Amino acid sequence: MPDVVNTEQAHAWNGSEGAHWARHQDRWNAVNEGFNGPLLDAAGIAGHHRVLDLGCGSGQTTRLAALRAPRGSAMGLDLSGPMLAEARVGADREGVVNVSFAQGDAQVYPFEAAMFDSAISRYGVMFFGDPVAAFGNVGRALRPGGRLAFVCPADPLLNGWVAAVASLRDLLPVGDFGAPGLPGMFSLAEPDRVREVLTAAGFTDVAVEHAEAYGTWGRGAEDAAEFLLGTGPGRHLMEQAGTTARARARRRLTDHLRDHEAADGTVRLRSTAWLVTAVRPVGPSTGPALTD
Repeated sequence: MPDVVNTEQAHAWNGSEGAHWARHQDRWNAVNEGFNGPLLDAAGIAGHHRVLDLGCGSGQTTRLAALRAPRGSAMGLDLSGPMLAEARVGADREGVVNVSFAQGDAQVYPFEAAMFDSAISRYGVMFFGDPVAAFGNVGRALRPGGRLAFVCPADPLLNGWVAAVASLRDLLPVGDFGAPGLPGMFSLAEPDRVREVLTAAGFTDVAVEHAEAYGTWGRGAEDAAEFLLGTGPGRHLMEQAGTTARARARRRLTDHLRDHEAADGTVRLRSTAWLVTAVRPVGPSTGPALTD
């Protein structure tokens, strides 16, 4: 893998967190697939385009982008070796041939200048150690006039899974979990922060629009509760609690999720996000200056 500066995230996504996402790729896709169409539409992908998918995970959005560009190509970039292995298997299984995957850190990955027409990401751009540097590097990889489109979480408590975890505050050390602006999942939850970062990275025409979708989190309340508590945040919170508190938290979360069971028994939770678009300006350069 090329140089990595985001070492903490690289460790997580090549360890237990990456393994969990790889094992449950179908579940994660079911949670987030409601954003696929709006994201790809916003990117304006055409038949000949070369597309970069940032934080591609198991590669669903990369494959969908490749299908929208049958005379072009799509490249998925991610830190996680386990998830990229699943992405390659998925592409082979689905017969998507104009797609490739690379392991690396978007902040420092040695992209060829102006090699892509568009860049996309579904929940993959919130964990950059230096977001201005990362988006600046991505900007240099886009052709002048190239388009960036991504989805990132908005107001935490308008996301059903966060509200579910917050209901356990008296049983688990939830603390400021989900607070907007902190490093991690909700680092770009404030629109002004998104605009600030992308402008500093050299992008123009930044637009931040509200987006909402319902995803499937489980085949029933118990299944959804086990899944939520098996994610990185869930495991972290449960590991810090005693046996009695863990058992009570599991029961309460299951009860909470019963209110979200659909007629077919599946648990459906709302995700609220920002759909962000921006453009690499037509000019001699873009983004902050590279440093050694």
